[in-house]
Amino acid sequence: MRLSRVLRVISVLAVLAAIVLGSRFAAAGDERAELLKVRESVWRAWFVNDAKALEQLVPAGTIVISSGEEKWKDQEDILQSAAQFQASGGKLVRLEFPRTEIQRFGDVAVTYSQYVYETEVAGKRSQTSGRVTEIFVLRNGNWTNPGWHTDSEK
Repeated sequence: MRLSRVLRVISVLAVLAAIVLGSRFAAAGDERAELLKVRESVWRAWFVNDAKALEQLVPAGTIVISSGEEKWKDQEDILQSAAQFQASGGKLVRLEFPRTEIQRFGDVAVTYSQYVYETEVAGKRSQTSGRVTEIFVLRNGNWTNPGWHTDSEK
């Protein structure tokens, strides 16, 4: 009888642990999906010059270090470069992130990714690939992207 009671208690505890841990893993997956959605939104907003989205997603104080560029950029530079890309007739043809790893530190997440994008300007297509380390900060329940660093993997 005692063994039966002990087994029942252990079974109940195991079920409760599975429920609690399962919900935590599901939340972690949902958080990852949300973060990756925001990351892609930032990139796509730049390519279509969605200044309103960029102002919300790429806040004042942003620091950007881009491969092959000596000058570090800020929010204003990001907005200007998006406008210039659109003004040149540039279009995004393809955007992929073949590999992404995420580290989460409270309200801060760091993504490490490989990226590939293809653009078309004046009928000419070009492909760019590299690596990017991006910083995301959860502010008022929304992820923002106040910094990143790209390199060309070469």
